[in-house]
Amino acid sequence: MEPNVEQLLGGPRGRRLCLELAMEMDQDIRIAVFHLGYKLDPGAGRSRKMLTMSPSGEAPPPPPEPTVNELAAMITSLDLKGITKELVQKALERAVDTAWYWQEPDGEDVLAATEEITESLAHVAKSFVDSPATQWWNQKAQPVQWNIDWRSSEDPAPLPGNPRQKLAEWARNQRAGEVHAAWERPADIRANVGGDWWSMPHNLLQTTAQVPQGLELVEDSLGWDNATAIPVAGTGRILEIYTAGDWTELCRQFPLEVTASRRHDWFRTTGRHGRWVIPDWERASSRWDAVHLTVAGYLRLAGRALTVDEGTASVIAGWNPDSTFWLNDVVRESGEPRQHWHREHNQDEWELASGD
Repeated sequence: MEPNVEQLLGGPRGRRLCLELAMEMDQDIRIAVFHLGYKLDPGAGRSRKMLTMSPSGEAPPPPPEPTVNELAAMITSLDLKGITKELVQKALERAVDTAWYWQEPDGEDVLAATEEITESLAHVAKSFVDSPATQWWNQKAQPVQWNIDWRSSEDPAPLPGNPRQKLAEWARNQRAGEVHAAWERPADIRANVGGDWWSMPHNLLQTTAQVPQGLELVEDSLGWDNATAIPVAGTGRILEIYTAGDWTELCRQFPLEVTASRRHDWFRTTGRHGRWVIPDWERASSRWDAVHLTVAGYLRLAGRALTVDEGTASVIAGWNPDSTFWLNDVVRESGEPRQHWHREHNQDEWELASGD
């Protein structure tokens, strides 16, 4: 398997991207994934149910159930000549939208992780992973970016500021939360409890290089319909997260213990039981002004248990692809016009407001 393909399929979001793209290309694959994913879903029959109807009102006979091997053969024989930049983007959006770090992976993620399906998805990945349309996935943080304010143009706000103060407050809260969780949460790793599962503070200035892509690639989205894209310019010491080593070395240099507060959620999403750490972002700000997660890094790494050292691991969770978090006050609004975006309720497409 080619190195870039193998790295992409090594991550749960990368595998889901390829599976979503295969479904976009072939309706029979979509139907097979629907049935197999349902059977593998932890919530099958409870939080996720399959309903069938017939014109007579009687229960129809069950359709022939596909096998994993049959689905793998369908994917391997898929004609990929019709792949477009738009289809890849749509599949990427679905891969981001289905990233859940507070519960078990859904049935489609479980399906994509089976050996047979992962191997077949290499056929899909080869068709686009090195194409010009995806070269921006490796792009470093750009000097000019966009901060997304999820409010309409009628509710303007300045850029978030005071990163040092926010980081200090975040660090205090994380340490206090860890102490409380150690006392209050049950020892049973399978207990139905949860809490913080993010890997970074969300009250910092966060930017993305592209719109409308930055409006669409959002983990755990709240379904916003309005957004103001604020052009900003920033520079400084920016750490690029592209490989597992980029993240784990940061965790080794500036470790923050989060075992008690994260272990139940991260056990559910990764299946790993052990010690957990994340970067201490307050301390990391003495070395770095910003940290950028490339799209390629996200697809390879997000949601995985990344080994920091023997007995210790970390997870990149709740961090959108191609997103930069600014740890120090080195960003300013560029002076270019803000852009106001809107989409109709329950619609996917964002539209730039007239006049922008």
